[in-house]
Amino acid sequence: MVDENTNDKTPLLPDRYPVADFFICDVAEASLKDDLGSMEHPIFSLSTKPETRPREYVHNGVKVTVAPSAYGLATIHDKDILIYCISQLMAKANAGEDISKTIHIKAYDLLVATNRRTDGRGYEQLENALDRLGGTRIKTNLKTNEETTREGFGLIDNWRIVTRHDSERMSQLRINLSDWVFNAVVGKEVLTLHRNYFRLRKSLERRMYELARKHAGHKAEWKISLGLLQKKCASASSLKEFRRMVSKISAHDQQFHHMPDYSVTLDEDDMVVFRNRGSMQKHESSGVESRSLKAETYDQAQAAAPGWDIYLLEQQWRGSSFNEPARDPDAAFIGFCARLFELRGQPS
Repeated sequence: MVDENTNDKTPLLPDRYPVADFFICDVAEASLKDDLGSMEHPIFSLSTKPETRPREYVHNGVKVTVAPSAYGLATIHDKDILIYCISQLMAKANAGEDISKTIHIKAYDLLVATNRRTDGRGYEQLENALDRLGGTRIKTNLKTNEETTREGFGLIDNWRIVTRHDSERMSQLRINLSDWVFNAVVGKEVLTLHRNYFRLRKSLERRMYELARKHAGHKAEWKISLGLLQKKCASASSLKEFRRMVSKISAHDQQFHHMPDYSVTLDEDDMVVFRNRGSMQKHESSGVESRSLKAETYDQAQAAAPGWDIYLLEQQWRGSSFNEPARDPDAAFIGFCARLFELRGQPS
């Protein structure tokens, strides 16, 4: 399981692979039409302990029943595997290549791309996640690619691991995605996530971010009542405890600005407010987001400009200079933050 304890310096997990020597395609998340999908409805468990009871969620005429296997419900961290698979398929589709629901990937690449450990424990956790993804069954009337599914299905149909005898570690993975997930790819019902999504420690932070990404999009602000947020997160906590958890995340975000793309606050009326940081830039012609900065760049930029909202500074930097060619955009952004701090100091 992922450590849920908060680091004293930052709520984000460390960037375990700051210098990646392989291509990581744009990270895409299944976002299904008509607000009906895995970003909209609570399919994945937020618990760090195995959740073995079926879950039923009803909202605006949509009914979703999620049934676990003996391994428990698939968790929000298990979802990393699907995000990676969808990302690979979308990259191929956008390049004009044929795609299928069967995907062959390297286990090491998946672990590194999703900021997971590559030791023996990391590979063991990966296999456990595959078990939960394969065992979790969903029954719903959700739509993907303008098709309505009214039958039970899994998140993945099956998987196969090839293990090297010399290291006893898995080297190759073959994953057969379910028709439901694959149809989302074919229909291009996906949204791009910030790379720091994989560095969010808490399951609730991940769920809150994907809900904001789904509903807020490029809008300046999105509000949701605490009670409805709790429902969409399928939290089993009392409202009082849920309020405490959201309040803590809000306080950390005000201090560290760690939530990607959106700041989050909890007001006195129990409304959770997400405000767009302006970090999602799109090319007008292609509709794809601008080149992302490296994950460690945000840490270095924050150190260069302590107290400032780094994502807001990124928006200002992109608007003023990103269209100009730069040999090293990451260094340019860090320099921009350092110069701003030198001129203005900490924000008042």
